[in-house]
Order: sequence, then structure tokens, then C-alpha cells
Amino acid sequence: MMAQYLTLKEEAGDCLLFYRMGDFFELFFDDAKVASAVLDIALTARGEHDGEKIPMCGVPIHAATAYLQRLIKAGHRVAIAEQVETPEEAKKRGGSKALVARAIVRVVTAGTLTEEALLDSRVANWCVAVGEAGGAVAVAAAEVSTGRFELFETDAAALGATLARLSPAETVVAEGSPVEATVYRPRGEFDSAKGEARLKALYGVATLDGFGQFDRASLAAAGGLIAYLDHTAKGALPFLRPPVRHAGGATMAIDAATRESLELTCTQAGARAGSLLDAVDRTVTGAGARLLAADLSAPLMDSDAIGARLDLVQRFHDEGSLRERVRAKLRALPDIGRALGRIVAGRGSPRDLGQLRDGLDAAWQLGESLSKIAAPPPLLADLGPRLRGHGALIDLLQRALVPAPPIETAQGGYIAEGFDPALDDLRAAGAGGRRVIAALEAEYRTRTGIAALKIRHNGVLGYHVEVPARAADKLMAEGSGFTHRQTLAGVVRFNAPELHEAALRVTQAGNHALAAEAAHLETLIEEAMARREPIAATADALARIDVAASLAERAVEGGWSRPALVDHACFEVEGGRHPVVEAALAKRAERFVANDCALGEDSRLWLVTGPNMGGKSTFLRQNALIAVLAQAGSYVPATRARIGLVDRLFSRVGASDNLARGRSTFMVEMVETAAILAQATPQSFVILDEVGRGTSTYDGLAIAWAVVEAIHEVNRCRCLFATHYHELTRLAERCQALRLHHVRAREWKGDLVLLHELAPGPADRSYGIAVARLAGLPPATVARAKAVLAKLEAGRAKTGGLAAGLDDLPLFAAAAEQEAQEVDALRDMLAAIDVDALSPREALDALYRLKSLAAEPAR
Repeated sequence: MMAQYLTLKEEAGDCLLFYRMGDFFELFFDDAKVASAVLDIALTARGEHDGEKIPMCGVPIHAATAYLQRLIKAGHRVAIAEQVETPEEAKKRGGSKALVARAIVRVVTAGTLTEEALLDSRVANWCVAVGEAGGAVAVAAAEVSTGRFELFETDAAALGATLARLSPAETVVAEGSPVEATVYRPRGEFDSAKGEARLKALYGVATLDGFGQFDRASLAAAGGLIAYLDHTAKGALPFLRPPVRHAGGATMAIDAATRESLELTCTQAGARAGSLLDAVDRTVTGAGARLLAADLSAPLMDSDAIGARLDLVQRFHDEGSLRERVRAKLRALPDIGRALGRIVAGRGSPRDLGQLRDGLDAAWQLGESLSKIAAPPPLLADLGPRLRGHGALIDLLQRALVPAPPIETAQGGYIAEGFDPALDDLRAAGAGGRRVIAALEAEYRTRTGIAALKIRHNGVLGYHVEVPARAADKLMAEGSGFTHRQTLAGVVRFNAPELHEAALRVTQAGNHALAAEAAHLETLIEEAMARREPIAATADALARIDVAASLAERAVEGGWSRPALVDHACFEVEGGRHPVVEAALAKRAERFVANDCALGEDSRLWLVTGPNMGGKSTFLRQNALIAVLAQAGSYVPATRARIGLVDRLFSRVGASDNLARGRSTFMVEMVETAAILAQATPQSFVILDEVGRGTSTYDGLAIAWAVVEAIHEVNRCRCLFATHYHELTRLAERCQALRLHHVRAREWKGDLVLLHELAPGPADRSYGIAVARLAGLPPATVARAKAVLAKLEAGRAKTGGLAAGLDDLPLFAAAAEQEAQEVDALRDMLAAIDVDALSPREALDALYRLKSLAAEPAR
């Protein structure tokens, strides 16, 4: 047995091996040590290997799912080694001592789960692979539980943003790749030619043109992903719908740092509560929740597609009774997308077929109801037909299945009475045999006079007679008609000819009935699989309707308005609010203070000053979130919004160390700021908070000054820039599109009152000491800080302040041109020197002239 185990363990590699032994999955050696620690189960020993006891632990088969869930959550992968023949088959093959054959039938990993118990119904579970070819990079992503298969064309710089958008449960890359991953696979699996061949074979096509034009990197990624899924499923590939290609520019670009800063789908601590998704989500189905998260993660750039989503949301928003009827119907729906995924993956159960039956029937009824709506929005008119069209399958499943089919098939009972007359006859024969057995029990009691006599059944003896040990002598007597089978403590078991015949009839009828039900189950699964694409389309349509009705519900609940999307770069919001902060304040019965924002061609950069805790960061974030919501197709938390499409969204608000990569807080801040300056376009939207605060005052002000100039003069994007460097307000006199605003605050009788209102103009001061006092700084320390501040302010008045001399500094573009001219002058002088003709004295003179030119002050 150990030889067989070790062979399978070598095949399993770094996976924990669940080795089937009877009713348990056993683990040995280091696997047992790891599993016992994670699962908190006893570590025992079995036999010896190389003179040492073999560590062992095990989990019962019936509870394996719960244990798998804990192991997967702890970051492990598990290979399942099942018995692939019966003991009887093993004996026929190799004699009485033959070992039952076992094989790894599946590798359970975080990205390939389909079981309900192992998945969060409201979260997509992506498995992704990264492919490279000819310098290009692509990501192939599969949501195995629903069959979604998507290909993203990207590049090395944007790869992190793509992975952050998907937030995969598992990332697969080729061995030697610099990309951080959870799984590394042979490089040959990521060959683009092999990937193309795999896709063609998977979908049975001679060309992929019908699916779109895929670059070599996408084909490499797809090949690597399919190879990995094939490896984990051991040849039985899960459900993969035709691949959907995502080219660059189709959605708003949001890098990983911005996603984390804005907490779109989870907080920086990894929790869903407190995120934008949590504040917005009013979906009533798991599929709707997953789609809403995808929408918020990838806002659209197509104004027509956004408008189509908004039209549907508006219809549900304006017609409350329609919205309530639709949401009530959706609330009762099972998750047919994931039920279909389990069926196609070969892990389907009668219960999954029952979910398809009930879900498709409810979808048909919903589609019929929606078809009666006058002048439906275009998107609804497109979705409606997808809800209908499964009549034949619904009818088949309704006739074939019992109302509440079980998950397990071993006991049968899932095919409805009347569907198959032959099956009904077998069941009747089995029931008749059981009635005969019940009659025999009564007869045996009368014949023997043993009132405690019972006919029982178990998996070893089958049907047998059981009597108390004290009454066994009567049945042991010769000529009693009973044959002794087993003696236990307190009871003795017997067989009898009449019982054997009746039991044989019951067993044969039962086995035939189980076989008939299994055949029907296989046929029903084939019928469902034959319609997998239309069923998946129905699941998608239901999810889209749920998202639209959910967003309408949230808009009504919060008094949100429909945004107007325009083609030119503007950002006009009246009465804007932060949805997450507003929801948190509402729980405390507090009111959120709304603020306006108006960025345009002549006011595209706002410099926002004011005290800490005054609301600067909230104001910055709320406008970024409004842009995300608008382009995701949602109403927004504002009384009015008019927004030009945002191609790239950047947020540099707050910072933390990344010591694992050797980056301090300031280094992280500078890396993120550098990315913004390198990538932001005039169509981008940028929020920046306290740039330069992580270094000395002079360095920080210099960096902040240069960044403001660069955004205004070079990037020319819409930007909200919050700062405590009041010296930056001088730039308003020289940067035509820069406007000054501040968050209002007042001191009243020594206390600081934060008004959270935005007003034009710069703040009069920072109120830092007042905030420190609010935070609980000791009174003596506060008093000392006030004295030091008074000295500093007096010194600044004498010297002209921290920004003395900056007024005459040329703007960004002019300064860059001047520096270029100075470099050119040096280059011209160097070019004029004939090095070979110089005497030592002339060379020294030339060197002095060059040094003098380089030392001249900037003009």
C-alpha cells in the first residue's frame, strides 16, 4: 500500500494528498503533519518507513468538504486519490490479496472550485494565467464555477492593474517568470501555437476568427490556463464558454494603488464591509452581486453602453412597482450559473438539475412579465428573449425530477413517479418485497414465540433475522429453519430460505431501480449540457437585471441622480457625497455635508487647503467614486452630475510602507506619483493628497510645487490636489487653470469647529495645533507648540517666508526649456573644441571656460 501511496504522492507534487481508504481520506508523512496542524485533528502513526513510524491523520469522506475548505483557505492545494475499482474487481484482477487500484481524479485548488460549500455566492472566483509573447503580455481568466472565460491584452506596466481588477484566487505563470504567482507550471504549456491548438480543439473549430482576433500573448496565456485546468481536473475540463477578448481602452484604467486607495470592492484590510461595493450593493442574487463587483471594477469607456445601462436603471428607478415585482421574483431564484458549472464539470447532482429547472422556469415567467412592458429600454428588450426559450428542457426536468431532488445519488429517489413506467414497476417490486419481508417478520415471531425477533438490514449481511442472545437457542436448534450468521454482544443474527428469496427480489429490484435512475440522470445531464450556452446567457441576463434593479433601489434609497456623460473633459457635480462615509454617518443619525465640484477647461486643477479632519480626503475620494459609479452605469450620490469620460483614474491619498520591497512610505508615495505623471492624459482624473509630506519641509514643498506645475502644464488632466503647503497657493497667480478652494473651519472659544464645507479661496491657516488638541495631545505640549509656532511665523515675516524667491521662478515648461538651452550651450562649446589640436595650456583654459558656463546662475 505504501508503494502505491508514494507513487501517487510523487504525482501530486507539492499538493497535499487525500488517499482514499474505505470511508476516510488518509494523509501520511509531512502531509499528515501539515493537515493535522491546519485542521486541528489528531496526528497518529501507521507502520514504519525506513525504520521510523509513519505520521498519519485522516478525515471522514462525508465531512471532507468542510476540511477541504479550511485547507484551501490556508493556501494549500489538495490532490484527491480515489479508489477506481471495487474490491471484487481487484480480486478478479490479482487474486484475494490484490490492492484496490487508486488514481488522482482531481486536484482541488483555490481557483478551480465549483462546490457551493467552498465558494462565496457573492464573489467571483477567478483563476488566471499570464502569458508573454514577442514582448507583449496578456492575461487569461476563467471563472470555473460559471464558465466565464476572458482574455485581457495588456502590457508589463499595466499587468498589475489587470490582476488587481480581477483579484484572482489563483495566478498561474510559466516557470522562471518574474510575475508573482501562486502556481508555476512548465514553460512549454505557455506556447502560443499550442494555445491556439488547444482553443481550436476545445471549441471544435478550424479557426478562432469567430471569437475575435487574439494576439500571440493572449494565445499563450489561454494555453497555459487550459493546460492547468486540464491538470487539476485530470482530463475532465470544466465549463468554459467561448473566450471574450478585452482590448486596452475599453474600460477605465485603474491601477492597483488606486483600487486599494479608493476601496472599490474591499477595504485596505481586505474586508467587504466599508467598501464602495458594500455601500452600493442591493442585489438579491449571488450572480447579481458578482456582476456588480465586476462593473465597479471595470467602468466602461463606451458612452452608448453606459447610456444603455443607465436607461434600464432609470426605468426601474421611475417605476417602483415594477422594481419591487422584479426584485421579488429574482430573490427566489437559485444560482443557475453555478449549478450549470457543476454539471458541466462532472460534479453535478440531481439538486443542481432541480435548480436549473426551477431557475429557468422562473426566468421564463419573468421574461413573459417583462415582455408586456410598453416601450422597454433597449437593454431590457435585448435581455428579454434570453430569459425564455428553454421550454422543452424545463418540461423534461419538471416531469423527470421530484420537487426537491437530493444531492446524493446513492439511495436514488430523485426521478419522479410516472416518468418511467418500468422504473415504477421496479420500485413496486421492491416495495412488494419489503411488504413480504414485513409479513415474514410477523410470521417468524408467531412461529418461534420470540416477540423481540426483528428482521434488519446492513451493508455486510443484507437482510437477516436478529434476536436477543437469551432467545437464540431456539433458532440454533437443528431443524429450526434458521442458519446462524453472526453472534454479537447481546444479539445473535440468522438467515432463513424464505427471507433470502424475498431479500434477493428486493435487492435485485432496488439495484435495477438505481441503475435506471442513474441512466435517466445521465440523460438529463446530457440534455442540460447540450443547452449550456443558452442557459449561461439566461444566467447573465438575470444578473444584469438584478444589478439594474439593485442600483435603482440604491438610488431611490439615497436620493441619487442620473449622471450625464459627455465627450469633453469636464467634471461638474452639485451636492456630491461620499457613499461610504454617508452610510456610516447615517447609522449614527448624523448628516453628511454635500459639496460641489466644477472642473473644466479653464479650471481643471483645484488646489484644496484646510485642516486635517476637515474633509479634504473625503472630498477627493467622493468625486473619484462618482466617476467610477457613473461609468459603471449607476446613478451617483449627487443632486446633479455632468461628467466627461475618464480614461484613467489615479488616486494618491494616504500611504503605507512596503518594507517587503524595500520601500518606505515616502518611496511608495513617490512611485505612485511618478506613475501618475507618466500616464495621466487630458482625459484622466487625478486626486492627490499631501504630496511631499514624507520628507523635509523644503524637499516636500519643492516636490509638491513641481508636481502641481507638471499636472497643469504637461498632463493637463482634471485634478483635485489637497495640500498643507499654503505656499502652493501662489501658483494660482501664474497657472491659468488652477483654482483655490478650502474646507471651512472656525475656532470658537478655543475649540476647533470643522464645518466640512468647501469654499473658494485658500485656507487662512492649517489649524494643526487645534487638531492636535482635539486628538488629546497633553495641554503642556499644545502650549509649547503654540509658542514655537509664534516664533516661526515671526521669523517667516522677517525673511519672506518659506516660499521666498519662488515668485520669480519660471513655470514648469519654461524652466524645462531654459535648462535645455543651458545644456545645449555646453554641448555647443564642447563641439567647437578640437581636442587633437589643443596644447596642454589651451586644454586647461577650455576646461575652465566650460566650468564657468556650467556655474552661471539660471536665467
